Amino acid sequence: MPPTITGQPSSAADRRPVLLFLCHRIPYPPNKGDKIRSFHLLKHLSRDYRIHLGAFVDDPEDWQYTGELERLCASTRFLPLRPLQGRVRSLAALLRGEPLTLPYYRSPAMTEWVTSLLHREPVTAAVVYSSAMAQYLLGPEHRSLRRVIDFVDVDSDKWRQYAERKGWPMNWLFRRESRTLLAFDRRVARDFDSSLFVSSEEAALFRRLAPEVGERVAYYNNGVDIDAFSPNADHPNPYPQAERPILFTGAMDYWPNQDAVTWFAEQVLPRVTERFPDARFYIVGSNPGEGVTSLGSHPRVTVTGRVERVQPYIAHAEVVVAPMHVARGIQNKVLEGMAMARPVVTTAKGLEGIGARPDEEVLVADDARDFATAVSAVLDGAFPDMGARARERIIRDFTWEGALPLVDRLLDPSASQGRHAAGESGHRMRRSS
Repeated sequence: MPPTITGQPSSAADRRPVLLFLCHRIPYPPNKGDKIRSFHLLKHLSRDYRIHLGAFVDDPEDWQYTGELERLCASTRFLPLRPLQGRVRSLAALLRGEPLTLPYYRSPAMTEWVTSLLHREPVTAAVVYSSAMAQYLLGPEHRSLRRVIDFVDVDSDKWRQYAERKGWPMNWLFRRESRTLLAFDRRVARDFDSSLFVSSEEAALFRRLAPEVGERVAYYNNGVDIDAFSPNADHPNPYPQAERPILFTGAMDYWPNQDAVTWFAEQVLPRVTERFPDARFYIVGSNPGEGVTSLGSHPRVTVTGRVERVQPYIAHAEVVVAPMHVARGIQNKVLEGMAMARPVVTTAKGLEGIGARPDEEVLVADDARDFATAVSAVLDGAFPDMGARARERIIRDFTWEGALPLVDRLLDPSASQGRHAAGESGHRMRRSS
């Protein structure tokens, strides 16, 4: 698919300020963690700004959705991101001492579009989603803009976790990426007006790693579309009646998800099926690689690949699992399972940033034996009220309406807080504890 440029005709009656929004991945459809957050952020900002959106498209399936974003934006610039070419470009970073992530997302066409836009449009503010896109707005020539970056996670720490679970030479490469990416992220945070993260834990970690920018670091929680993920909706049952489904959802080209489902299928599931032979593990998510697909040869595992809607799978699962051993930020799979009032079993890393009460709103286990015991307890009916309490937690703490007004205030500190009053939930997101 060729790059696309689209735009809406300017209107003298449209007096909204103009904002540049840069995103490393097209923020639609909202079917994986980073796209869920970026789409809701873009949709929220489109109420008060004329937005010019620049983004890469890394999944050919996503080109069909560009029209959904064009309706929200004054103009868009979508460029194809070809993974093989990106990896080749990344090799140059080894010689320059920069993180591999930067040349992967470096594009002369995107640079030209940003430069041209800033010359012809009265852009007053910019939101950058993911640190790799900050390279297009770094430097003193852009300091007239109010610039806010949503790092989402402390990705440098994720690379550190990868290094701990890999052998040489990948552990060396991942440690290098962790070190160089942190240095770049600190530079970005010094240059931009505000830096945002997905949870108080992520913000606190970045403050420890970059104390010089601590006062300009904040967070806003991810949200869940409470209506879209309602347990009361009439979702068709995708499972055979004779099975007791255990569900994992997530993008299956993401290594922490691959690691999680492999561990569960190999270490946990056999312990569960000893007692519950009708239990079946469903792995639901796009782009499963050979390693994940091969798990489908197990007699009690089904790998679905991409599905049109994940809600029916969650609604009819007996238990949702998130056995994450490498994680940063907030796991949307946990939030969505809780929102649909399903019992969720996760690890301590899978629960980070959510703050749900163990044994009341979720179950937490890190050891394979303990994880199997927790899943078996749910299948045995030991926690009949957990799902309802979990949904109450989501409604209280994880809605987009409660989270996003913080971004309004950071983009325009002089604006009246009455425009989208945040209430107490917005106020507490100024600083992380």
